[in-house]
Amino acid sequence: MAKTDSFFVRGTIAYNGSTYAESTIDLGAFVDALGKSVLRIHNVDVQWNAGGFQLVPGTSIDYATKFQLTTQSQTAILSADDKSVIASGHLSASSDANDAMQMINESIDVGPQHWTNGYLVGVESIYLGVDQNADFGMVACAVVLECTVETLSEKAAMALALSQQ
Repeated sequence: MAKTDSFFVRGTIAYNGSTYAESTIDLGAFVDALGKSVLRIHNVDVQWNAGGFQLVPGTSIDYATKFQLTTQSQTAILSADDKSVIASGHLSASSDANDAMQMINESIDVGPQHWTNGYLVGVESIYLGVDQNADFGMVACAVVLECTVETLSEKAAMALALSQQ
């Protein structure tokens, strides 16, 4: 299996704080199942971008923003048992009734870096989706994927691509 030096693929999604949002990350330059070329994602890093948390005055509230990277377009955040999930994670925060931030936490629930050999992708597009439970100032999520290109047999590459559609 031929391997290349690692390189980075980037994607971003803006969202409004009230509905699921999704953007497409084009992998067509790297993935060609008929040409036997597939992408291995080794690592996913996430950046949450905002002007700051906008706490609701006089309320105690828990905020949660979730992201997912999938091989199929979605309409909502999925569980890790869905075959299209490559990576998922969240940013959560809570404030008290005096508008004081009590906790902020970020984690990746599922990520290629957790697997021995990363995550092999045979489709030409993947999808970055974001949803949150309240509008608290978060406006964009960006991902950086550390990747390599590999060659599989045509049969194996096509089987992988079909399994991820």
